[in-house]
Amino acid sequence: MGMSPAMITSVENMLEKWESYEGKEIEVHEEFRLFTSDRILQNRNQSELDMLDSQLRNNIIEVIKERERKVITGKEDNFRSDFLGLLLKAHHNAADNERTSIKTVVDECKTFYSAGQETTNSLLAWVVLVLAIHKDWQEELRNEMGMVLNETLKLYPLPISLERKVEREVRVGKYILPANLNLFLSALPVHHDLEIWGEDVHEFKPERFSQGVVGATKNNPAAFFPFGMGPRNCVGSNFAIIESKIALCMILQ
Repeated sequence: MGMSPAMITSVENMLEKWESYEGKEIEVHEEFRLFTSDRILQNRNQSELDMLDSQLRNNIIEVIKERERKVITGKEDNFRSDFLGLLLKAHHNAADNERTSIKTVVDECKTFYSAGQETTNSLLAWVVLVLAIHKDWQEELRNEMGMVLNETLKLYPLPISLERKVEREVRVGKYILPANLNLFLSALPVHHDLEIWGEDVHEFKPERFSQGVVGATKNNPAAFFPFGMGPRNCVGSNFAIIESKIALCMILQ
């Protein structure tokens, strides 16, 4: 993955900072928030963005202009290979009829920043917590990373609910759902359903995913949706998983 080297650099910077905390408590959720902010825009000061829509948009535009200015003036050879850099390459290097608009670049950055940042930093924080409680899995994690991440997402899904709109009347079991009905799908109760997961549903047992999601859910994979499902599945899900794996591997070394 083109962004993996930059991910590794960000983790190295974070771990170097942690060395100064030796013997002290570390607020890992805040540390991971800064780490994921750094990964999206590669500029920690710029990435301390106000979540108000207008302020977030203005900050992203300023980062874009600064990135473009450095390339135009020759201070940098290219737009870099982080997420923003890839979007800017699609804007500047493509043919006119295939060129990504700046508005699209800004909108994609907003979506990726808001959704991807919270998903990754919360997942990492929960994983660190469950590994601190279940120390026997710290060694196992090196070999069973996917199982541990899936089990953490089962216990602590983010987001805890999804909204979907019924496009046409449809029957689901004994229920008839009319067109234009808004549905709120909550992952938390589904991920903790005794009938699906068994009596140990509330226990931290990564081995339940040893046969994949299908095996863990007793042939009901739709019961596990930490990143949503279907065409509106989280755009940053693969990014979040890869980033989490890289960070955890380096933390545990």
